[in-house]
Amino acid sequence: MSNNQPPAQPPLGQISFYPAAYDPGLLFPIPRAEQRATLGMTGTLPFFGMDIWNAYEMSWLNLRGKPQVGIATVQVPADSPHIVESKSMKLYMNSLNQSRMAGPEAVQSLLQTDLSAAFGAPVQVMLSTSESFGQTLMGELEGLLLDRLDIEVNDYQPNPAQLKVNTNAPPVQETLVSHLLKSNCPVTNQPDWASIQIRYTGPAMDQAALLTYLIGFRQHQEFHEHCVERIFMDLLTTCKPTKLMVLARYTRRGGIDINPWRSNFSLSKMPLNARNARQ
Repeated sequence: MSNNQPPAQPPLGQISFYPAAYDPGLLFPIPRAEQRATLGMTGTLPFFGMDIWNAYEMSWLNLRGKPQVGIATVQVPADSPHIVESKSMKLYMNSLNQSRMAGPEAVQSLLQTDLSAAFGAPVQVMLSTSESFGQTLMGELEGLLLDRLDIEVNDYQPNPAQLKVNTNAPPVQETLVSHLLKSNCPVTNQPDWASIQIRYTGPAMDQAALLTYLIGFRQHQEFHEHCVERIFMDLLTTCKPTKLMVLARYTRRGGIDINPWRSNFSLSKMPLNARNARQ
């Protein structure tokens, strides 16, 4: 396999042979534009944001051949032209397992170069080594829990027509949370589990209707990033908030979790990359 060209087919859903040597050609970029076009996004994006990847199975060798371990965090801007298929990311990172590196800084620099090329935009990479594992942030998403509501659900595909707002009351500012978001991989149909936080200002959303809509992703097939953008666009178009932020934290698969967030207003800083109980 070439070290410069991505594989012709995504590795997801295929039998994989784990590489014995470093190979950035394993990374498989997927254009964002096609999926965004189905959501009506063909020009300037109606949001900004980041996809935050955490890779927990990072390992390499020091110059004497002793294994080293770390946790890599990759921040990918939402306006990058590509996402990267997650199994290809796992295979790429595992290709470093037998690579001798001068130190964590060299690994971080290599990841930043290779991943920026694959995503088509500069990404930021942070590498935590075992000495700092105890400083890993933990915490649940803050907000009013939608899951407390006793609702009946019969539709397990996302249906924005279910969303409702109260236009007769003054605008509200709310932060809502659910742990019931589940979608499925569009290639393997394996389940993807997530907690989601929605922060908005505007007409009050009907919370039962919103929870019903979110549960509707349960049989939907789409990548993490696409699901979050679909939710953002459905809420923006149907509920018409003046401010909107959507953050999802997905449970890890293959040692990697992906946490997309999208916003159309300044949060003053990016949401904390704090692992929740299911991560």
